[in-house]
Order: sequence, then structure tokens, then C-alpha cells
Amino acid sequence: MEQYSNQLPQSQPKNWLLESILVTIFCCMPFGIVGIINAAQVNSRYTSGDYNGALKASQEAGKWTKIGFWVGIGVIALYIIAVFAFGATAFWASQQDYDY
Repeated sequence: MEQYSNQLPQSQPKNWLLESILVTIFCCMPFGIVGIINAAQVNSRYTSGDYNGALKASQEAGKWTKIGFWVGIGVIALYIIAVFAFGATAFWASQQDYDY
């Protein structure tokens, strides 16, 4: 007698490929590339039947994509703060009346 599984096939985990590409282009290249590498492994592992490997690759891709996004946002915020600080300092220095 054959044994049939009553379980439905598990759905494919999110691959994070689009998000990883966008993070690589706009935010932080090193972390985005790691995200792309892990995202590319999700589909191939899932189609080969390695659901746990696909899930792990999806989690890693998500982790590195999110890290890259927040690091990129932080760097951009620090850059904007620095531009305003240096601009304000330059403006303030230009307004001073130096008597020599």
C-alpha cells in the first residue's frame, strides 16, 4: 500500500531579488550584493526541492537587504547633516566682520 502525503506543497519563500537590486543601486552596494547572491539562491533551492535551504537563503537575503537599506539611509542622513553644518558654518564665517 502506498502512502500519500496529506500536506500541500509549501509555497516558495520570498526571494528579495528586486529589493536587493534597488538597495545595491540606491543605498549600499556591498550589502546589496550579498542580498542579491542570497536572493538568487532562493529559486534554485526551491525548485530542487530544498525548501529549508530556500527558506534560509530568503532569510539571509532579507537580512542583508534590510541592513543595506538602513545603512544607506544613515549615510545619506549624515551627509545631509554635514552639508547643512558646513554650509551654515561657511555662511556664519562670511558674515563676520574681521578688523585687522
